Amino acid sequence: MLLLLLGIIVLHVAVLVLLFVSTIVSQWMVGNGHATDLWQNCSTSLMGSVQHCFSSSANEWLQSVQATMILSIIFSVLSLFLFFCQLFTLTKGGRFYITGVFQILAGLCVMSAASIYTVRHPEWHFNSDGSYGFAYILAWVAFPLALLSGVIYVILRKRE
Repeated sequence: MLLLLLGIIVLHVAVLVLLFVSTIVSQWMVGNGHATDLWQNCSTSLMGSVQHCFSSSANEWLQSVQATMILSIIFSVLSLFLFFCQLFTLTKGGRFYITGVFQILAGLCVMSAASIYTVRHPEWHFNSDGSYGFAYILAWVAFPLALLSGVIYVILRKRE
């Protein structure tokens, strides 16, 4: 049982790391000396050093992507906190419903953010000779992992 709890915690922390990295790092769209993320657009030189960074557009869809990514982090952190609280207060045989629901909400928020970005980014980047960066891919990887850990929390029963 202890090994199962450790595995669940490791999965949850991995999801949190993926969410933080995908939200913070400037690699959602890369190409031709440009790297963009949810917060800023940066141009780089041939040597790889950053030369100019500008704030991202104030489009409503980009703000909704920013908000849902932040919400996914908040829900996931809250879910981890609730898991530890329920681990010590839940009665024997009880299920971790609240923890699972918040983790599933985190997964749905990151899915919404990545989907909105996928559909709307051509409006923002007219020259679409770039490609999706690793932070964008990490957001999509975090989605099924967050859903999986949320389902595991809902199924999990507390034992002594």
